[in-house]
Amino acid sequence: MSTTTMPAAQPQFALGGARAWIVWTIAVTFVVWLFNVQTGYAIVNGSVQKSLNLSIDQIGLIAATYTWSFAIAQMFSGALLDKLGSRKVLLPAITLVAIGVFLFAFAQSFEMLLLSQVILAIGSSAGFVGAGYVGGTWFGMAKFGFMFGLVQLVAALSSAFGQAGFDFALANWDWRTIITGFGIFGALLLLVAILFVRNPTEIHSEKQSIGQFVSSVFASIAEVLKKPQIWFISIQGALVFGLILALGVVWGPKLLLAHGLDARSANYATACLWLGLAVGSPMVDKLSNAMKSRKLPILGTTLVQLVALLAVVYLPVTSVMAMVLYFIFGLCNAGHMLNFTAAADNVPPRLIGTSASIVNGSMFVFGGILMGLPGKLLAGTQEALADYQHAMLVPIAALVLALLVALLIKERYPKR
Repeated sequence: MSTTTMPAAQPQFALGGARAWIVWTIAVTFVVWLFNVQTGYAIVNGSVQKSLNLSIDQIGLIAATYTWSFAIAQMFSGALLDKLGSRKVLLPAITLVAIGVFLFAFAQSFEMLLLSQVILAIGSSAGFVGAGYVGGTWFGMAKFGFMFGLVQLVAALSSAFGQAGFDFALANWDWRTIITGFGIFGALLLLVAILFVRNPTEIHSEKQSIGQFVSSVFASIAEVLKKPQIWFISIQGALVFGLILALGVVWGPKLLLAHGLDARSANYATACLWLGLAVGSPMVDKLSNAMKSRKLPILGTTLVQLVALLAVVYLPVTSVMAMVLYFIFGLCNAGHMLNFTAAADNVPPRLIGTSASIVNGSMFVFGGILMGLPGKLLAGTQEALADYQHAMLVPIAALVLALLVALLIKERYPKR
């Protein structure tokens, strides 16, 4: 089916014009802000632990609480966007994240930290999917994939350089001051969003009771999940994106250290994963359009990732070689952005938000699993290179499975 047409209602604002870029920029700023709040926890948790006298188990539980709250909320954020539009979802989402940030900054107990993470997760669940939704509604479905790629470009650059910024900030200020600063930024972002965030076409929905509305949200999710292709697309994208999370957040630098590289070289090479993803994200939609295919670029980029990963695991690597291989891996990992577009090709335009949230939610869940499994294989070992090569069988097997699942994806490239 074609997803290149928008609803028949006459837009109140011109698609792709100045207002479209303003709304999109606000949505992407929201993504960068909440992403840095998320990743910042990894930097400041040591200071938080000392400040509140927490155990290591409690620190882990705080992170797990965010992860699972996000995964649950993510399943509903897209359907809410489809039902209510960007303004009625993004404004409350920004508000929730800001409240969660301030709760985090002023937390005096473990329980208050847990509450802050739940509120943060619920608000954050609308961020990435919301920016993608804004791109589709404000620029037209023909540019949905490209605009979503630009969102990922900004998010990936934030990944590459955000940690260094946090390290600098923590060296100069205490963690409460830093997090409070993020809260103040969020409050300012909310004011700007109130002024500018709208839908290009007003969404009119019949009046419903709360029960009827909730039922309709579940119905939208069920309608999307009934399509087998959505399952194949979600699983394939989740395996691929889960791997860049696993390598970029945990195992990428550790593998290179096992190869004998020094810590600085390992960190620089790992940053190349995110730089590659940033470069590839806006390019992959252009490649898809040039080939008039979703399936072939997904297959090709997955295969190249497998080759690059095998090389970095089993070949003797220098720092330069590691940077090149990780950059190639990140560049081709951008192919997972086509899974959002492929999912949108399989649903009517009124359900693009729902399909995006299901794909993104599966990526988040699989990312957590793939980050944890290599550690299970490394437990009790000397963490020598041979041990890491054994543990890396998990991501290698995941890419092989992703390649096989990609073969099951049917071509739905729009005819118009």
